[in-house]
Amino acid sequence: MGRKGRRGWGRAGRRTKVVLLLHNAYAIGGTVRTTLNLAAALADRHEVEIVSMRRHRDEPRFAVDPRIRVVPLVDEREGSADLADPEYARPATDFPDSDKRYAQYTRLTDLRARAYLTDCDADVVIGTRPGINVYVSLFAPRRALRIGQEHLRHDAHSKRLRGVLGRRYRWLDAVVTTTEADAEVYRRRMPLPGVRIAAVPNIVPAPEGVVRDRSSKRVAAAGRLVPGKRFDLLIEAFSAVATKEPDWQLRIYGGGPQRDHLQDLVDGLGLSAHIRLMGPTTPIEAEFAKSAMVVSASDAESFGMTLVEAMRCGVPVISTDCPLGPAEIITDGVDGRLVPVGDARALAEAMLDLIEDEPLRRAMGEAAVAGSHRYDPGPIVARYEALFTELATTRLRRSWARTRARAASWTRRRALPGRNRNRDRGRMIHLRPGGG
Repeated sequence: MGRKGRRGWGRAGRRTKVVLLLHNAYAIGGTVRTTLNLAAALADRHEVEIVSMRRHRDEPRFAVDPRIRVVPLVDEREGSADLADPEYARPATDFPDSDKRYAQYTRLTDLRARAYLTDCDADVVIGTRPGINVYVSLFAPRRALRIGQEHLRHDAHSKRLRGVLGRRYRWLDAVVTTTEADAEVYRRRMPLPGVRIAAVPNIVPAPEGVVRDRSSKRVAAAGRLVPGKRFDLLIEAFSAVATKEPDWQLRIYGGGPQRDHLQDLVDGLGLSAHIRLMGPTTPIEAEFAKSAMVVSASDAESFGMTLVEAMRCGVPVISTDCPLGPAEIITDGVDGRLVPVGDARALAEAMLDLIEDEPLRRAMGEAAVAGSHRYDPGPIVARYEALFTELATTRLRRSWARTRARAASWTRRRALPGRNRNRDRGRMIHLRPGGG
């Protein structure tokens, strides 16, 4: 591994270097927050560095553990010399144009990522979005473990992007999803011989200085105000709640393109006295602690960060049983409730059940705190260290699996009729030397 003499992970006297690559460590976002949480937890036992593809402000918006070095690759602050670099004006060629962030990448980003990864002395390199994982597969040192994290669901990627990832991810050592359900989708739909597909949830630290308000008559929800989060469904459901329980209020935290539409919906239903759009709020835990319950009406969730954050505060949660995260977070009837996707009536009934049964709310809140310890830093770091060890010890075997798969593919192509074989050859992607 990387440096001579390194054989263990996290053992005394054997600090290893872990590099995590972020789209923009200076911005606000769920992936930024969860990556910083993981980095801080790993820093207890490892040397950790965060590489930010972009930098648009002087200081990160989230607090960064002082033990962690942040390395920005392209400086986009006003007056930066990078903005005048001719390569900054050219489109990226290594970063896949099917990644939704492609417009924010340039040829300068490609070149800086290549230069950093080629020369870095990391033992483990972890990407945190599809296009960055492609950088890891192309440029990370062959001696390092190369891991691609997926913070979005497999099915949230376009067909074209999945095609790119199916070719590039084969050069990673592992793909890590946030839920076991998503890991199983990758195993079924994106065969990657020699690549370990594993599920490790996000770290969600316990909040500090948060006091639970047990007399609250408030329901809270949080997230980007976008169609998939279905805040319109939640507002519709709460209209039934407000009719039966007029003393209760719904507060929605977050910003996004649907804000005006949602406000019009609230006003049109005559619910402005009951429902308030609060805007983005960080940290959110203090607001959750002032609530009797937290609700998610999403059509799909790659994980369900707000659900765990609420449980950390001792607040019961209600969520649609959407793919993929909520069912792995909530134990239905114990620490929260799961209801069918798109069912406003079921959502309203679940809220009313908890509103009308205070002892049940309290019991679910206590169970939520107990269940949330699964997301403590310690257990998550242990799972990553176990993965590092497994990848290191199985490297040769996985390399052979990759080689056998390539040989089998070559044999199948040779068996094709001449015209089809030539056509197939035209579609071949040049294989990287080195394997491993």
